[in-house]
Amino acid sequence: MASTKRKTPSTNDHGRPPKKSKPSTAGSNLTILPKEEPSFPRGGASVLTPLEQKQIQIQAKNDVLFEQSTGKKAPRDEYGTEGDEGDILDENEILSAKAKRKTKPKHKLKNAELVANEKTVRIEGLSYKRLVPGSMVLGQVSQVNQYDIALSLPNNLTGYIPIISLSDRLTSQIESLAEKEKGEASDDESSGKELDLKAYFSLGQYLRAYVVSTDRDNVLGQKAKRHIELSINPRQTNSGLKKADLVVNSMVQASVRSVEDHGLVMELGIDEESVRGFMSSKELGSHLKFSSIQAGTVFLCLITGLGSNGNIVKLSADLQKAGNLKKGNFLTDAPTIDSFLPGTAVELLISEVTKSGIIGKAMGVLDMTADLIHSGAAASGKDLENKYSVGDKVKGRIICTFPDAEPRKLGISLLEHVTLLRPSPISSFADPENKTPTDALPLSTIVSEAKVVKVEPGIGLLLDMGVKGIRGYVHISRITDSKIETLAEETGPYKIGSKHKARVIGYNYMDGLYIVSMEAKVIAQPFLNIEDVQVGQVVKGTIEKLLINENGVSSIIVSIAEGITGLVPEIHFSDIHLQYPEKKFKEGSSVTARVLSTLPAKRQLRLTLKKTLVNSDGETWRSYDDLHVGAEAPGSIIKIIQSGAIVQFYGFVCGFLPVAEMSESYIEDPKKHFRIGQVIKVRIVSVDAAEKRMIVSCRDPSISGAAEQEQLERLVVGSAVNASVTEKANDELVLELQGSKLKAMLPFEHLTDGSSKKAYSTAKKIRVGQEMKGLIVLSKAVGKRLVQMTGKPSLVKAAHAQKLVKGFEDIREGAEVDGYVNNIIPSGVFVQFAGGISGLLPKAQLPDEAASIPDFGMRKHQSVSVRVLSVDYAQERFLLTKKSKPLAGTDQSSPKGSVSALSDGSLTNPVDGISINIDDFCLGKLTKAEIDSVKQTQLNVHLADGVQGRIDVSEVYDSLQDVRDRKHPLKSFRPQQVLTVQILGMHDSRNHKFLPITHRGKAPVFELTAKPSNQTMTDLDILTLNKVHINSSYLVFVNNVADDYVWVSLSPNVRGRIKALDLSDDVSLLEDLGKNFPVGRALQAKVLNVDVNNDRLDLSARSGDSARPLTFGDLSVGAVLPGRVTKVTERQVMVQLSESLSGPVNLADLSDDYSTASPTIFKKNQIVRVCVRHIDAPNKRVYLSTRPSKVLSSSLPVDDREISNVTDLAVNDVVRGFVKNVADNGVFVSLGSNVTAFVRVSDLSDLFLKDWKSEFVIDQLVKGKIIEVDAAVNHVRMSLKKSHIDKNYRPPLMFNDMRTGQVVTGKIRKVEDFGVFIVVDSSANVSGLCHRTQMADGKTPDPRKLYDEGDIVKAKLLRIDRERKRLSFGLKASMFRSEIDADFEGGEDANSLKPSTTRDYISDEDSEAEELRDVLAASADEGPSDWDGVEDERDKEGETHIDEAGDGGICINGESNPGSQMQGLHAGGFDWTGGSSVIRPRDLESETDAEASQPKKKKRKKAEIQVDRTGDLDAHGPQSVADYERLLLGQPNSSVLWLSYMAHQLQLSEVDKARGIGERALRTIHIREQDEKLNVWVALLNLENTYGSEETLDGIFRRACQYCDSLDIHERMISIYIQSGNHERADALFSTVLSKHGSQSPTLWLNAATFYLSTLNAPTRTHQLLPRALQSLPSHTHLQLTSKFAQLEFTSPNGDPERGRTAFEGLLTTFPKRLDLWNVLLDLEIKRGEKDKVRELFRRVTRLELKVRKMKYWFKRWAEWEETFGDEKAREKVAALAEEYVRKQAEQKGKVVGA
Repeated sequence: MASTKRKTPSTNDHGRPPKKSKPSTAGSNLTILPKEEPSFPRGGASVLTPLEQKQIQIQAKNDVLFEQSTGKKAPRDEYGTEGDEGDILDENEILSAKAKRKTKPKHKLKNAELVANEKTVRIEGLSYKRLVPGSMVLGQVSQVNQYDIALSLPNNLTGYIPIISLSDRLTSQIESLAEKEKGEASDDESSGKELDLKAYFSLGQYLRAYVVSTDRDNVLGQKAKRHIELSINPRQTNSGLKKADLVVNSMVQASVRSVEDHGLVMELGIDEESVRGFMSSKELGSHLKFSSIQAGTVFLCLITGLGSNGNIVKLSADLQKAGNLKKGNFLTDAPTIDSFLPGTAVELLISEVTKSGIIGKAMGVLDMTADLIHSGAAASGKDLENKYSVGDKVKGRIICTFPDAEPRKLGISLLEHVTLLRPSPISSFADPENKTPTDALPLSTIVSEAKVVKVEPGIGLLLDMGVKGIRGYVHISRITDSKIETLAEETGPYKIGSKHKARVIGYNYMDGLYIVSMEAKVIAQPFLNIEDVQVGQVVKGTIEKLLINENGVSSIIVSIAEGITGLVPEIHFSDIHLQYPEKKFKEGSSVTARVLSTLPAKRQLRLTLKKTLVNSDGETWRSYDDLHVGAEAPGSIIKIIQSGAIVQFYGFVCGFLPVAEMSESYIEDPKKHFRIGQVIKVRIVSVDAAEKRMIVSCRDPSISGAAEQEQLERLVVGSAVNASVTEKANDELVLELQGSKLKAMLPFEHLTDGSSKKAYSTAKKIRVGQEMKGLIVLSKAVGKRLVQMTGKPSLVKAAHAQKLVKGFEDIREGAEVDGYVNNIIPSGVFVQFAGGISGLLPKAQLPDEAASIPDFGMRKHQSVSVRVLSVDYAQERFLLTKKSKPLAGTDQSSPKGSVSALSDGSLTNPVDGISINIDDFCLGKLTKAEIDSVKQTQLNVHLADGVQGRIDVSEVYDSLQDVRDRKHPLKSFRPQQVLTVQILGMHDSRNHKFLPITHRGKAPVFELTAKPSNQTMTDLDILTLNKVHINSSYLVFVNNVADDYVWVSLSPNVRGRIKALDLSDDVSLLEDLGKNFPVGRALQAKVLNVDVNNDRLDLSARSGDSARPLTFGDLSVGAVLPGRVTKVTERQVMVQLSESLSGPVNLADLSDDYSTASPTIFKKNQIVRVCVRHIDAPNKRVYLSTRPSKVLSSSLPVDDREISNVTDLAVNDVVRGFVKNVADNGVFVSLGSNVTAFVRVSDLSDLFLKDWKSEFVIDQLVKGKIIEVDAAVNHVRMSLKKSHIDKNYRPPLMFNDMRTGQVVTGKIRKVEDFGVFIVVDSSANVSGLCHRTQMADGKTPDPRKLYDEGDIVKAKLLRIDRERKRLSFGLKASMFRSEIDADFEGGEDANSLKPSTTRDYISDEDSEAEELRDVLAASADEGPSDWDGVEDERDKEGETHIDEAGDGGICINGESNPGSQMQGLHAGGFDWTGGSSVIRPRDLESETDAEASQPKKKKRKKAEIQVDRTGDLDAHGPQSVADYERLLLGQPNSSVLWLSYMAHQLQLSEVDKARGIGERALRTIHIREQDEKLNVWVALLNLENTYGSEETLDGIFRRACQYCDSLDIHERMISIYIQSGNHERADALFSTVLSKHGSQSPTLWLNAATFYLSTLNAPTRTHQLLPRALQSLPSHTHLQLTSKFAQLEFTSPNGDPERGRTAFEGLLTTFPKRLDLWNVLLDLEIKRGEKDKVRELFRRVTRLELKVRKMKYWFKRWAEWEETFGDEKAREKVAALAEEYVRKQAEQKGKVVGA
């Protein structure tokens, strides 16, 4: 054999080769010129010297002796090589390993050194050792898993690509999924659930891979497994490529960046970001569909062209095109060697051919080698020397790189399927039915005679597996179970031509070879892969592990083959429940199991150890397609419900076992007879393979089969039978029919025709075993073996009279039938008869009085007698009625008689006395008619016996003047009255239509006229719609009333519509259309519009010009018009004036008294009188008013005058208005529709309001005084301080106003065991403690028994602690007697109050806490105290203590600082420090007792002298930049001042300056003042939203999120968007913040729901939020959040109250005694005003088992509600229920006492 060139190492003194030196960067000296001398000596001598051969023999002998003596493998030196199991090695590796141990003789040392300097190219196959991080290799996708992709690599290697190493786009998708699940306990599995890699990659797809790592997976107790981690991200697979390296016909890997209309934008991953790839939709190839491509997909692409500037690279993923090398699709020109990457096709010039491979050069520059496999020798079996010659040019494809090789070389493949980029070679030579090699020869297949076609000594064998074109490869380690020393082609058991038994264990797509094993243990192994395991197969296994949870052993892991394990669930341990499974199942013990199901995709196997299943000989149900009715097999119960059980079989086949099929006897509760995990034998009753549904039965077919089936079929519906009671259930009887063993059901409601109470009372008297006679078979279900009986007397009577409806054929129109109520719906009632036949009783066919009763006054199973109204024989449907027949005079007892009387046309008893035949009644004939009945819109008459007629109300009068009673025009007519009539035509009573005289039916009804004018005319002119003209006037009659219009009749066949606004000029009549315009009302109407094509007629009943439609030009300010309310909101009412005109009535225009102004008093479609207040002609808008002084009389009193302009206001005016907006710097108040006043924070109240925003809500009515009016800029400023409004205003008492000994009145604010807290009347929440020792003169009382919260008391101030701001009161009666005596003696009046000028605010919470500490300390000396355990009690209802801090700020804490002073400037009572204080402290020093006794005047003077007014500004605050700058020097941390400064600039239109001031504020305000900074950030966001662009707004928003709480900023940004109407961005921001912060705030979810439902009107999105919120939030928030969502359904205008009730019902079912939930639901229902639902809630809550005190509250509340909304009867019922409850409690208490 020809040898390859190799480096000859130099030797050292010991004859061992030296360590390999670091390879140099010199190029290869290899050349193909003929003059180059060969690499072997002349004469065919060996390349090894005799000395080298001797050394090799000695070394081999020593190795053999070592192995024989020790039994271990001989150690290798550091230069020896160890073959990798599974790698395909070449012969040169073995020769190289031998040559490294050889040495040169000393006399040839010089020549050896010369040879060492030459760098030779060796043929090396790819192996695990040669794969280093940074290598690149071409591979084919062999498996697509859930989280990674397996890639077949050359030389039987397999690498794995993690899901995060595919492309940047896919990684971004994974990160976004993980971000959404951030609040959950997500892992890799959860993050990949929504990403299906099979949609991105396909089997056989070629990809270039980058080697990331080649680590070994060390598993405890197992041999370390090699693991090759790869990446196909273009950033790595194209690493090193430059823009210049992208040349035509080179292959580049790219990922889809985006999918466009005509192609794909591709990401190349190179450093130049400007370079992009584009792939036309036509370049995808036939195997890919453009519509299925998704962003992130990775392709190996051929570069087909470049753009003009090289930035656009044209790509093609058509493998057929890229693999067609005949058209020149290979690399012919490359600027650098970096263009030569795996996947690229090149032309190779062969420089050397050996038995183990080929060496050549590409483009004369780069060395390339093809090993034994990829040179084609393995597949063809031919010697390479005979196939290729030196100097030949062949085309191949680069498959790998060798980064560490020197000189640099690449691996190339000459295999046809790799060169042509075909998925596998099978498509070339195999059976076309087998698309892949694994189809032709599946994995685990055993080939009996595999023929050896090639032997590679020391490597392995190539076998002929019987598949044309594909060989099998056996590594030397897999030939036998024992070790093989040598392989030879001519000798030995594995010589060429020998045949052996082999098993396929894999297939390598790149090599095109089957991976085969000839080991006996592998061939004998039952399973190699999980796919080999068949469902239902019995397997042997070994228990590998017991899985234990808190309940014990939960499952068992069983190993059935090497690497294959299955899970045994707990319910499949045994046929019986094992209390201690660990005693029976030991790890390592052998078990026999049966396979229940397999899931290869997840590598999951489920087994059972139940003996009944393992040893069962029955068929295994694995697919619904193989099942048929009647088949029997065992199954295990996995779920039990009330109606049955679910039985599981093999695979994923399940069946439903109904409770009726569980046993021949009646089963009430399946859980009492069956258990989960129980194995039962069932029989298929029905199966639907398409729907994958199956019903099974446990009943014995021999018992309940043929005999019972025959008896059931013989049973006749409607027949009378006798039965005996076998069982009594909750609401039905179980019967057994006499003469058979058939079971039947008899509901309690079918025992009588009476009420439910009577039915259940009757059922109580029936005993088990009692015989019941004369029952009627109501229905039977043969398939379910279910028979229903009835004992209703009405149905039994009908059955005996042969009138019982048993089928559709028994239905006759007009027949009276008996049935029972089956279902009640809003539109009617379904009535059921025997045989399961049911008909609809529409709501319109019920008695008029029943329409308004809940459920029409009916209940389910109630007996009813109805008449068949109509029958649809085609659809087998019929309608019923409970109304009497519409026409009187017919013989209802014998309808057939009337038909026979008319059958010959003769008349009986004609009214006119002259007509003989019915044909005498022709069009226009004058005759006589007798009135049968008088209706609202017609007279029912008869012309003869059986000949009916009707006179429409429009055919009675000629003019409106003839109508005496216009509301009831037909009231003057009486039955049996005879009228002269004229025949007009026929009347269709079913469709209520007028027909010509020729349309006569079986029972004709004549349309008649009684108009006097028609009786004198010989030629009748019947009015039709096409004869009606606009502006013509007609006498019309109302025949139907709707919400906002009425229908009127002009003639029997012409109807029109009059809108409510056009009914009358008197608006008061329009408020109740049903009352003032009843059916039959006569009107004179004028035609407005006629549309004959659409059969539409519009009329008006208004007089004169008002009848014509109102237009915008007809409006004038002050005009009073009628209008219809179309929409009612919290802020305004929309009123429609005409078809095209509508306007709003704002809150300030609703009433002359703002306290009564409420839009809720108006209802939709209500007719109201409005006055035109303002007309905006340019915008065509009109503004309306409903003030009584405008629409009724100007002399009516006006409490709140109309303010339409700023000029209507003057300084010092006291006015009222509605809060329009609550901003950070104050409140905006609407004084009129166009006038808004601003109230600063300092002008809101005389008292300090800690959270002033919570005191004001939108639309709140407030009263204030105008303090500034600027008509030029339309600016109004007002104050809400009571001191400004009320001249007699007295300031509230402050702490410093209190004096020792002072007697005050107050209220008990809080009661504790140690005393009570008293709030002083007319004070600023000044409160103190009265200890219980100061309550009474005698024994110390219990404060809780003596006082309740809210009690009014008179107290004496005993002690004042001014340092701690505490008051101590006394309530003893003796204290007040001494005060009275002192008054008589002329003492100082203790009740006189002398308020000082110093007023401090105190905190009730803190004062109470401090007083408690003092009392505890004081009581220690008083002996035993009742105050033990009381520490720092704080009242949650108290005011917050605000102390003035020393740095000029506001200190919100519990400690006062008497010596501190508030700095800053004060103007007009406004505090520019940025705090919310509105009253300036005048004296901040604590008073001593001596100071308190000084006169007031001295204190006031002293306080006035201390005030420094030099820095005060004018009364209107700062007005210039200098003013603001001066104030900011003193208050740099005040956000209020900064925002006011910004607003000042915005008023001057200096937006940039305002923006700069905001930035300056952020830099100036101290870092500790986070709230102040937050205010400035919000102001900047508002500014950018109003004046800036989206870019500037986003910039501020991102910065704010960095510096402030992200959630807070997001919420405020959303609020800004909503207020500005930018709902789209608010929606997007809600989605973002819910993903990021959804787990932090329940309020966030509720806000989003409110926005979606109330603002966007998107109920579906709202309903999807709650499940997401419950998954994200902690469990303790679920209850309140669900309650809030339910409340939203009630309160939102777009909500569904019924859905809210359902949510509350779920909560109340889980928490029945949560009275807060009951209270909330009750309040919501009371607000809706549905009395029945409110009463039902009261009834339910009073049935709960509550404490007497709580029950007293509920009965009291119920009684109060009935007092307000109910009637006398309801109140008496509540009182009776309360008395009953008291009586039961008394009886129960008596029993306890007696016991």
